[in-house]
Amino acid sequence: MESVVALFREPAQARTALVALQDRGYSPDNLGFTLLDVVEEDQIASETGVSPEEGAPSGSGSVLRGMWLGLLGGLALTVPVWILLLIIPDTRIYQTGGLYGMLFGALGGIGMGGLFGALAGSDHGDYVKLMRQFGMPAQVAEDYYQSLKDGHVLVFARAQQDVQADEAIRVFKKNGAIDLDAARGGGRLGSQRSTNHH
Repeated sequence: MESVVALFREPAQARTALVALQDRGYSPDNLGFTLLDVVEEDQIASETGVSPEEGAPSGSGSVLRGMWLGLLGGLALTVPVWILLLIIPDTRIYQTGGLYGMLFGALGGIGMGGLFGALAGSDHGDYVKLMRQFGMPAQVAEDYYQSLKDGHVLVFARAQQDVQADEAIRVFKKNGAIDLDAARGGGRLGSQRSTNHH
């Protein structure tokens, strides 16, 4: 299945393009869009009947990263205290308490880090991973994601025939699809055409 991805400056342009594609026979199931403004996202979805594309789940990576950072943070807070307890003669009797403090600091850090990692990975998911699933090279996906963060809208059209893919490109350009590099300050094609083997 071939996918065409286009970038728009304004939600209204994306909305018009989605409606135009449906007028040309595209099923809403073969269309999608994404932007980081949830209010605009809901509005486009309700006006066009097209579901927004959610970022691919971040998976366990963000949780494990959060747990690792939490462990480091917990130890960074407790190890210096334990060392001080060892260095100062009058406080050596409290060194066992210091060890328990390190243990609980590490466990608390792992727990809180894992929780925050899970929350960070569940807000929008991983849009770079989503775009890689459309067959984009990693750097192009990163550039598109940066454009999303800058307030642009991405529209996806999945076509099963070359005619449909060509039609999608024409509709996107007619409705104001911009160059990826124009959004960032250079000059690449306004839509990315790729073959998705899923």
